[in-house]
Amino acid sequence: MLVRGLRVLGHAIRTEPRLFTISVLGSSLFGLLIIANSYVVGSIIGDVVVPAFAAGSITTGELALIVAVLLGISGLRVASIFGRRLGAGFMQFRLQARYRSAVTRRYLALPPAWHQRHATGTLLSNASSDVEAAFGVIAPLPFAVGTIVMIFAAVLSLFVTDWVLALVGVTLFPALFALNFAYSRRMSPRQIQAQRMRAKVSAVAHESFDGALVVKTMGREADESRRFGVFVTELRDSLISVGRLRGIFDPLMDSLPSVGTLAVLLLGTWRLQTGAISVAELVSVAFLFTVLAFPVRAIGWVVGELPRSVAGWERVQAVLSADGDLAYGDGTLAGDGPAELRFERVDFRYADGPPVLRDVTFTVPAGRTVALVGATGSGKSTIASLAVRLVDPEAGHVAIDGVKLPDLSGAALAGATALVPQVPFVFDDSVRGNIALDRPEIGDDSVWKALRLAQADKFVGGLPEKLDTEVGERGTSLSGGQRQRLTLARALAGKPRLLVLDDATSAVDPRVEAAILGALRHAGTSILVVAYRRATIALADEVVYLHQGRVVATGTHTELMATQPGYLNLVTAYEKADR
Repeated sequence: MLVRGLRVLGHAIRTEPRLFTISVLGSSLFGLLIIANSYVVGSIIGDVVVPAFAAGSITTGELALIVAVLLGISGLRVASIFGRRLGAGFMQFRLQARYRSAVTRRYLALPPAWHQRHATGTLLSNASSDVEAAFGVIAPLPFAVGTIVMIFAAVLSLFVTDWVLALVGVTLFPALFALNFAYSRRMSPRQIQAQRMRAKVSAVAHESFDGALVVKTMGREADESRRFGVFVTELRDSLISVGRLRGIFDPLMDSLPSVGTLAVLLLGTWRLQTGAISVAELVSVAFLFTVLAFPVRAIGWVVGELPRSVAGWERVQAVLSADGDLAYGDGTLAGDGPAELRFERVDFRYADGPPVLRDVTFTVPAGRTVALVGATGSGKSTIASLAVRLVDPEAGHVAIDGVKLPDLSGAALAGATALVPQVPFVFDDSVRGNIALDRPEIGDDSVWKALRLAQADKFVGGLPEKLDTEVGERGTSLSGGQRQRLTLARALAGKPRLLVLDDATSAVDPRVEAAILGALRHAGTSILVVAYRRATIALADEVVYLHQGRVVATGTHTELMATQPGYLNLVTAYEKADR
């Protein structure tokens, strides 16, 4: 744990060397001033106060000198504290901000398949509490480094003062280090477990919030509360275990310097009687031991935080080092009209599961509308994901205008394609913000044009503030059909050359759906639509009929109705279900 913790600290120092240097210099100055202050106090008592008691008076000049020296040291200590805390604080918060951004960028770069294997609450924990834990140790680190400088200086000054009293320090300081390391070994598994339970509680809480509608409508509030309570209890017990160990450790850390002070006074009295040391030297050494407790505890804070830091860092690194990235080329697409989409002998499976697609070959001609029809589980949504390269095929290839998708740059692919998924996602933003998505080339005219194509302009025009209307988290102020039309307008605003609709109008009534598809036919884009309604399918120029991951037939809706009994049964079943 110590080695792993030192690696985390080393990385943090290499990342922010300037801030670390500033804070360590401030901390080292603080430690040296503590030693200096001890000897100043000893000198004042031994050389000024004791003689003043003997003489019965003290001069104004001596008082002024004492005040000036003490104020001077206090001023320097304030400056050193300011430098230490400012440097450490900036370093800690900059590292946390840097890695929160890095984790978020990594999330956005990783493919959907990776996200599907990880709970959302856990991912939130990685970006928040794990990053915070990883660099929480930075706050006391410069103080601890400065304390080590102070300890070496203190031992040296003790030997210069009196070797017998120095032996107390030589005994005390190793004891403090040994206590810290023993504490670290016992604290490590407790901190790791606590950090793991924080992530679990976050994951369960997020799932409960997302499923609130199901929980309430099924009357499972009490059961869900009990389920959540189990994990909260485990987290509580983990944190109590951490606190219990810390409750034993902290008093021991406080008491050791006090024991050292008592030992110094006992030995120092004997050494004073033998004339080996003076009153000033005894007071200096005793005062030094009384003020050592707080700085030395900084080492304990670092050692105590190391296990939590390592746990957080390793969880963050698990995200940053995750593989599965889709490598992009630097290719571009010529022209700006409708694009041709081609699937050539495509095979696909999820992870180590069974094949989902086998030898899939079909074409979406430029400017045409092609419908994907098949029973549930036949691979329609997988084809939609492959078409915009959310995933790559296991074999075969997908191409736009003859260019294989992996050869295209990310910008070229995003500029040419748009996917409207089954479940619409609406941001907690205005209508304008949801459609434009801060794309500078999309002004209000483009937004309204996209809304008209999506048959959403009328309901948006009736909203209280029209484009400026806030729709709420996940679009809670809108109906399901309105959310679908809003997400369709978002896709259309970017003027894609290929539009992929994955059952994206399922919540829209057939009349509005027909109007949307009719408008899209003249939008200057090729369309691949996952469809199940007969009216929707009939509007397509061509239909690709899938069965168990294979393309069974292609042709017009009328042709397939006449030649494919399975297709006929499926489409009429959909039609009966609609009724």
